[in-house]
Amino acid sequence: MLPPRLLRRLVLAPLAIVVALAAVVLSPLLALLTLAFGLRRLRPGRMRGLRLLCFALVWLAAEAAALFASLGLWVASGFGGRLSTEPYRSRHYAIMRRYLDAVSGAAERTLGLRVEIDGPACGAGSGDGPVIVLSRHAGPGDSFLLVHHLIGRYGRRPRVVMKASLQLDPGLDVVTNRLPNVFVQHRRAGQRLFVDQIRRLARGLGAGDALVLFPEGGNWTPARWQRRIRRLEQAGRTDLADRARSMPNVLGPRAGGALAAIAACPAADVIFVAHAGLDRLVSVGDVWRSLPMDHVVRATWWRVPAGEVPGAGDREAQLTWLYDWWQRIDAWISQNRPGEADEASRPR
Repeated sequence: MLPPRLLRRLVLAPLAIVVALAAVVLSPLLALLTLAFGLRRLRPGRMRGLRLLCFALVWLAAEAAALFASLGLWVASGFGGRLSTEPYRSRHYAIMRRYLDAVSGAAERTLGLRVEIDGPACGAGSGDGPVIVLSRHAGPGDSFLLVHHLIGRYGRRPRVVMKASLQLDPGLDVVTNRLPNVFVQHRRAGQRLFVDQIRRLARGLGAGDALVLFPEGGNWTPARWQRRIRRLEQAGRTDLADRARSMPNVLGPRAGGALAAIAACPAADVIFVAHAGLDRLVSVGDVWRSLPMDHVVRATWWRVPAGEVPGAGDREAQLTWLYDWWQRIDAWISQNRPGEADEASRPR
C-alpha cells in the first residue's frame, strides 16, 4: 500500500534531497570504507562495492536535480496552475530525459552495463504518427532502458503503463504524475478500471507520442509462468494455455490492455520489443554477483504498420496475432540470451 501523495511530497521528496546531499558530502569517507571492506571480504579486482557506491551517488544526484527542477517548474507555472499545459509538459519530458541520461550513463560507466538495440526507426519526425509499444517484461530496469531509448534516440514522448510501486521513487513520482501515465496496482490489474485508463491514454496519442505497455504484467518467474497457464485453462482457453506452455522464456500476454489501446488508436503502428540479458537478474544478490557485468544486454524490436494490425472487430484474430508475436519474442530470446548465444557462436 502506497503512502498518500501528499505524504510522499512532504516526506519522501525532501528526504531524498537530504540523503543525496549527505551522500555527496560523505562520499570520500564512504568510498574509503567501501574500498576497505572490498579488499578484506571480496574479490578486489571486481570492486563491486565501489561500483555500486558510484552508481548510487549519481542516481541520488539525478533524483535531487529532478526534484529541484520540478519544484522550479511548479513555482513558474503559478504554483501548479499551468502544469497541464503543453509548454510545461514538454519541460517535464526534458527533465525525464536528463534523469534517464544520467542514470543510464552511470550504469554504463560504473556497472559495466552494455546495451545493443536493433530495430527500425521510430522517430518523432514530421509525418511519423503515434506508436504503441508492447514489450517483454523481465529483470530490473527494462522499462527504464526502453523509455530512455524512446526519448533519447527517437525523440518520442512516452506514456507508460507502470507499477504503482515505482512512485516510491521521489523523482519519478513527481515527474511521471505530471505527465500522462497509468499506474497499476496489482490488485486492480484485471479490473475494468485498468483497461479504461489505458484506453483513455491511447485516445490522446498524437504524432511523436508512444504508449508503452508490458502485456505480461510482471517479471517472468517459474511460479508466474505456471500460474498464467493454469488461469488460461480455468478460463476455458486451453488453446492459449498450450501456446503459453510452448513459450518457456515469457509469460502468456494479457491481451486486455494491449487490445484496448490498439482499438482506441487504430492509426498507431505497433512495435514489439524483445530483450535478453536482464531477465536473470531477479534479486539484489543476482545483481551483486553479476558485477561488473561481462555481457551485453541485447534488444530488438519489430514495427507493424497500422494497416497490418488485425481490426478490433475480430478479437480471436487479434489474440492469435498477439500470441504469434509473443512466440517470435520467445524464440528470439532463446537465440540471443547472453552466454548461450556467445557459447553457440564459438568455434567448435
